[in-house]
Amino acid sequence: MAMAAAEASLTVPLGVLLRREVTSERMERPDVLCGEAARSRKGEDFTLLLADAGHRVAGDPSTSFSVFALFDGHNGSGAAIYAKNNLLNNVLRATPSGLSRDEWLAVLPRSLVAAFVKTDKELQAVAETSGTTVTFVIIDEWVVTVASVGDSRCILESADGSLYHLSADHRFDSNRDEVERVTACGSKVGQLNVVGGPEVGPLRCWPGGLCLSRSIGDIDVGEWIIPVPHVKQVKLSNAGGRIIIASDGVWDDLTFEMALECSRGYPSDIAANRIVNEAIQPRGLRDDTTCIVVDILPPEKRVPSPPTKWQGKIVLNKMFCRKLPNASFKIDREYAEPDVVEELFEDGSAMLSRRLTTGYALQHMFEPSSCAVCQLRLAPGQGISIHANPLQHEKMQGWKGPFLCRSCHEKKEAMEGKRRPRDSSTTADAFSHMRRRA
Repeated sequence: MAMAAAEASLTVPLGVLLRREVTSERMERPDVLCGEAARSRKGEDFTLLLADAGHRVAGDPSTSFSVFALFDGHNGSGAAIYAKNNLLNNVLRATPSGLSRDEWLAVLPRSLVAAFVKTDKELQAVAETSGTTVTFVIIDEWVVTVASVGDSRCILESADGSLYHLSADHRFDSNRDEVERVTACGSKVGQLNVVGGPEVGPLRCWPGGLCLSRSIGDIDVGEWIIPVPHVKQVKLSNAGGRIIIASDGVWDDLTFEMALECSRGYPSDIAANRIVNEAIQPRGLRDDTTCIVVDILPPEKRVPSPPTKWQGKIVLNKMFCRKLPNASFKIDREYAEPDVVEELFEDGSAMLSRRLTTGYALQHMFEPSSCAVCQLRLAPGQGISIHANPLQHEKMQGWKGPFLCRSCHEKKEAMEGKRRPRDSSTTADAFSHMRRRA
């Protein structure tokens, strides 16, 4: 596997290594094809489909990347529309210029965290009370990076038929860790307690009545409902794969395996339609139901073939082939399995001090006089270290940063339950929000 391959490469002759390097440089970029299907009931689902979203190096088409995103709004569409219009720009602003491709990919998870938090902060400034889930996918050649909050989900089927989860489920019913985090911040999590009757429905956060622990927006629910995304980054082999991004309108009625089974072998646009139709068939259209299908294919292969290695059987593969520390992003093609999916990064922590720090020397890569979240220019001595013990961090890493402006620091403290939230709503107020989707 990839671990063994990476270890074996340490003893390979120099000539073989050089030959591999040349082969890797010649590795062709994949074709990225997408299809979308949606059935609307409330008009709160929005998508962003950009096969050519921008260039890592300005003016160089060979450095292009793709972005596909799904925004499932609740309590109105304002938050979903705002996130659709601003999140990508915030990601790009949070990413330093002049980076190599390896560096760009390595800092992308950090940029996504900063952008999600900044977008949420900007949304609060305009007093928008709606909220939205976000599943945000960036594809750079064979590397896929997914950031997610909420319960829209993203899965990958590799060329051999293996199934990989690329997003997290932030429903309280599905995530005990998030229940513990929110209750530790001072909120209550439980079912709706109807006076004189039993508790009913899914687990919700009180006050507010929201079923999700993470989202963008939801200013009136409480700051323990956070916008810090789960981020996973993987690298496909050059055999490619299929990505399915869908709202809970799909996943409430279909398992991952059912979605893949009904769409396998079809082009992305037809596949998306088949998944949506399959989801609404049993009980009709009960919620906005949206699906995006993205095929990452070897050049000139326009339609994915049904997997044959496992005779079409789906293998639930949560154990990725992990990237070794300090290993290159380039695939060792002579020693790796042909259809292996390599995990490069995964982190779902709610702690900004952890999420905004990477293994690189940040003080040389990021502007030390700017806020790590909103990029506000800071006067000397104005920034607040993101670390609880800046002096200790300075001894270990050589500097006290990253730094936050005062308002971003206050938001961080509130999200981590270290100060009282702005909203003083009572549990009784929650009943007015029961129309919220979760």
